Formats: sequence, C-alpha cells, structure tokens
Amino acid sequence: MPLLCLTVNTNYDIHIMKPIRSLLLAVACVLLFGVNGFSQSTPQAFTGAQIIPISGEPINNGVLVVHNGKITAVGGSNTRIPNNADVHDVSGKVIMPGLVDTHSHIGEGDGGDRSAAMHPDARIMDSINPRSDSFKRALAGGITSVNVMPGSGLLISGQTVYLKLRDANTIEDMLLVVDEENNIYGGLKMANGTNPMGSGPRPGTRAKAAAMVRDLYVQAQEYKKKIDAADGDESKMPPRNLQLETLVEVLEGKRTVHNHTHKHQDILTAVRLSQEFGYRLVLQHVSEAWKVADEIAEAGVSASIITLDSFGGKVEAAEIKNSNGAILEDAGVLVGFHTDDGITDSRLFLRSAAVGVKNGMSRQKALEAVTIANAKMMDIDDRTGTLEKGKDGDFIILSGDPLSVYTHVEETWIEGAKVWDRANEEDRKYATGGYQIYPGTIHTHHEGGSQ
Repeated sequence: MPLLCLTVNTNYDIHIMKPIRSLLLAVACVLLFGVNGFSQSTPQAFTGAQIIPISGEPINNGVLVVHNGKITAVGGSNTRIPNNADVHDVSGKVIMPGLVDTHSHIGEGDGGDRSAAMHPDARIMDSINPRSDSFKRALAGGITSVNVMPGSGLLISGQTVYLKLRDANTIEDMLLVVDEENNIYGGLKMANGTNPMGSGPRPGTRAKAAAMVRDLYVQAQEYKKKIDAADGDESKMPPRNLQLETLVEVLEGKRTVHNHTHKHQDILTAVRLSQEFGYRLVLQHVSEAWKVADEIAEAGVSASIITLDSFGGKVEAAEIKNSNGAILEDAGVLVGFHTDDGITDSRLFLRSAAVGVKNGMSRQKALEAVTIANAKMMDIDDRTGTLEKGKDGDFIILSGDPLSVYTHVEETWIEGAKVWDRANEEDRKYATGGYQIYPGTIHTHHEGGSQ
C-alpha cells in the first residue's frame, strides 16, 4: 500500500497543514486506488478459495493473482504472492472464470427492419445503450463477455457485437475486437425456419428462404472477385456495397455466422449453406439437435444451445430436449449454453450448466459450456474463458458450488477490476430486484426475438 495512504492510518506527521494534507491524501487515494478501493498497478491476490480454472482440475485452497488487468499466477497455496499485493482472503468461496454468453439481447439494441429480408449492413452496435441496466443484470449473473445479437425475424438481421461488460459510457469502451485491422467486433446474425417467414419482401417458404440467402452470397462472391482483381487499385474497385462488404468478411473468415435454427431440417440447411460458401458457422438454439447430432459433428460446426425449465412458446421448438447438451457432447460437438436474455434471465445463466449435468452432461463439459467453449465460438479464447497466466483477469467469486441452486455470484471482476459486488447495496438490487428494477424488460423480447 502506498505510504501516502498509510499515513492516514498510522498518524505519521507529514508536516502539511491539516486541510491541505487531507485534500492531498483524498486525491491521491482516489487516483491510486480508484472507485473499487484498489489500484490496477497494485497486484490483487485471492487466497483460500477453491479455484476452478476450467483448463485443469479444481485447486483447493488456491491462489489467484491479477496485475494490470492480467492473470499473473494461479495455483496452490504455495503460489508466490507479490510483496506489495492486496491480499483478499476468500476462504470457503469458489473462483471460476467469468461467464461467456454466446447469444443475448441485453443493451436495448436492434437490427434490420421489415423493409427487406436481409440486412447484413445493419450493426447492432449503432443502437446499443451502454448504460442500460440490463448489463448490470448480466454482471449479477457472472457474465463478463457477451455476444449481443439482433433479433431473428429476418433471414439476416445484421451484425452482432462482442462486448466485455466493463464500466462504460460509450459502446467503444465495451468492444471486444476480433479483427482490429478490419474493425470487426462481432459476427453476423442469420435465421431460418418460421421466424423470418412472412409476406412482402420476406420468404413465404423454407425453400425460398434458402434460395434468397444463396443468391446474396453469390453476389458477394462476385463482389469479392472484383475486389481481388483490382489488387488495391482504387480506380478499378467496384462501388462500395455495405451489404456485400459484410458478406465478404464472412467469406474471408473474418466474421462468424450465428444462425438461429430449431428444426432438424433447418439445422441441416444452415450447415449446407455454410459448406457451400465456406463460412464459419455457430448453430444457435438447435432445439432438435438430438435428431442430427452426428451430422452436426461430422460437419465440424459448433452449437450454442439453450435450456428451459418451463416449456412452451413456438411450435417450432416443441421438440426441444434438455438432453441436447449431453447428446452433442457424446457426438463430439463443441457445445455451449446461452441465455437469449430475456428467454433465460442472465442472472440465472449458471443454472444452464446445472440443467445440462442433470440431463447427462459431464460436469467438466457443462462448465466449459458457459466459459471456454463459448469463448472459442467468439474467437476470444486467447483472452478469456479459463483462468491461466497471461489471460485477462475475468473471474467470478461464488458462495459455493457453481452448480448448486443455493449458490450466489458474490463478485464479478473484469480485467482485474471489480465491476459488481453483491455486498454493495446498489449492486445487490440488480441481483434480487424484479420489475421495479427492470421495468418492462424481464420476460419480454423485441420483435423477432430468438427462442
């Protein structure tokens, strides 16, 4: 702890008039410690907890050290703690990586509209409210990274955005950059099945839906050929087309497609399209995955699924099974859970892993399904999803076993900063409050919602 702040407690006389001294001490402590009571430049060490690193076996009486936003050490009780570290005794608690949600609608954003069936140029980042209380709801559930999506009422509703739930005034403060050189911060939301079907510019049948998608991707292939042929010569470049530019990013592997789909034939249509055009695919929802798990595995695509504790809703999802996770795990598919908030309240995200285990998943794969598996689907696994030296200091402190219904998220940390604390009265209300805290936001969904 810096000497200047120590003088407050040790009554050292620093020979400054009292009013000036008090002011200097207050300013210095704010600058050095910040609003959460510690400095990013001061190592933070957490001792005594069971640590679940995901990348290895649980560590009883473990030590986690974070410095300058990064994990610098994780191990057993003999792990070296820097002499100048702030030490937090969290004996009896559990520490695991911050949760990663591959499909959410927090942030009050939107995407394309009904003027067309496909809007790959629409960016949800242009509509998100970074001060939305829905982000606090996610932090209360231990979520530290999230893929925020447009709805699924269109074949292509627009570009998703990957966010780190830091304290922020602007969306730029939250962005998770996937490709800095090309300014890519997320994937592309696509959908098939009944959601995007309708009248007017939208397809009226499943076959027409697939045909319309194929046609736009063929246009993107031709657009890419013209760009490649120009070889950097601006005079030979085709006119800018924001829709096709986005699809070229998909074709070049810079942007992942997140495809809402439920029925087994729609799942395989989504796979078929990805294979025809060679783009990377994450299947979202896949209610009937249990019918085609081997085909999903053979295609080498990953699946982001949802669990339900009360069934109902659209007929398309009538045959969903909470054993999807176990069946996909057995088939060898990379599988993760998502909230689709507000279908599943972000505060209850850990419950998805518990439901997965209850229905046959292994404990290890269920915990991976809310951490590292999802990080892989979002191309951020080099930064988060496990507790390993060199990764971002994203972690949560739990009151007990992560799969227990009695367990609470007590603290959420992002890049070495505490961003949510259940012991803080203001923060706690986001964990326990209902409509008085989130008026009109819980159990509702914008047009074209997901599930």
